[in-house]
Amino acid sequence: MSSKNTFSETATNRYALALYELANEYSDLENIENQSKNLLELLKQSMDFRLFVKDPTSEKNEQIKSIEIIAEKFNFSKIFSKFLSFLAFKRRFFFLEKILKSFLNVCSKNRGEISAKLNSSKELSISEVENIEKELSDHFTTKIKLDYKYDPSLIGGLIIQVGSVMIDTSIKNKLKQLKTKLMET
Repeated sequence: MSSKNTFSETATNRYALALYELANEYSDLENIENQSKNLLELLKQSMDFRLFVKDPTSEKNEQIKSIEIIAEKFNFSKIFSKFLSFLAFKRRFFFLEKILKSFLNVCSKNRGEISAKLNSSKELSISEVENIEKELSDHFTTKIKLDYKYDPSLIGGLIIQVGSVMIDTSIKNKLKQLKTKLMET
């Protein structure tokens, strides 16, 4: 069985927590959080980088040298650079995306933010998403961090989920309810 199949969410969370504790200990949390977001954006936008990260056949030393080049180019902190090199050394670099997302969740939770999901049938502007986020924060009396996704399959309306609370105003859902009622009669 390959290590990719045995690497659990628990281990991902441990690496993320270790990064959080290091960043917090060296008072570099905000900087490393921003660098993590930038690296995740690079993973999202660059197919070459994504393939490099996901390639299990890459030599450990090759990965470490590449990380050093990337860290220098993007001016990563020493802590973040060493952490990335450590992942490569431990042959865990192909879990980078999961680890960084988990790290950002840890940061968010420790600030008292609640994660929420927003799916919209139309593409929303940044200001519209921020307004929805603000209204939800006011309603729930805590900082809400929205994960926004454009979903044209909703036909119209939106779906918001905050914890166990779900608001579904989508036309897709209304059609589904109507279909269920028609089938019952």
